[in-house]
Amino acid sequence: MNVLVIGANGQIGSRLVRLLKQQGHHQVKAMVRKLEQEDELQAEGIETVLANLEDRVEVLAEAMQGSDIIVFTAGSGGSTGDDKTLLIDLDGAVKTMEAAEKAGIKRYIMVSAMQAHHRENWVEAIKPYYAAKHYADRMLESTSLNYTIVRPGGLKNDPGTGKITFDENLEPGSIPRDDVAAVIAALLEDRNTYRRAFDLTSGDTPIDEAFGGA
Repeated sequence: MNVLVIGANGQIGSRLVRLLKQQGHHQVKAMVRKLEQEDELQAEGIETVLANLEDRVEVLAEAMQGSDIIVFTAGSGGSTGDDKTLLIDLDGAVKTMEAAEKAGIKRYIMVSAMQAHHRENWVEAIKPYYAAKHYADRMLESTSLNYTIVRPGGLKNDPGTGKITFDENLEPGSIPRDDVAAVIAALLEDRNTYRRAFDLTSGDTPIDEAFGGA
């Protein structure tokens, strides 16, 4: 399968494209918005496409041509204002859904935030981010796409453990970014997770036993 990773320069996206290249099961393409990001990935032998989430839907659909699976790992980042959160985490995400449908792509994986579906559990300090994720997820659920929404807990840069817990609702927890990338890689073609959403934290279930079904 041809996998397009949107937000491939981010902390999860960068791990995912390198993991997929290493595994060799899928053809991976990294979508980035800066030439220097493109140059760095190409130097590692990773195919790239240059596009911006503030581009028109038609431009994004063109960037997706030839892809079978879209993975959205992009985010505006903690150093930007609420305006960019709205434009990237919400509107940018929705535009990629529209672009995927326009391009005839069926499979779409969204990296969201733990408990984004429950307003009462949003983190007060970053409520605009949670609001953006909440409504982007709801829009994804209204599409025709075979989506999976992954809502990881607190993200850490510790080495991955390879073991997780996932369910529709979990108590607050954390998870290494390595393991989030590994989960995404494992569920790319997992039909059991089509049109499903779940929280994700570290746990006791090996990732290779949790996902990968057809």
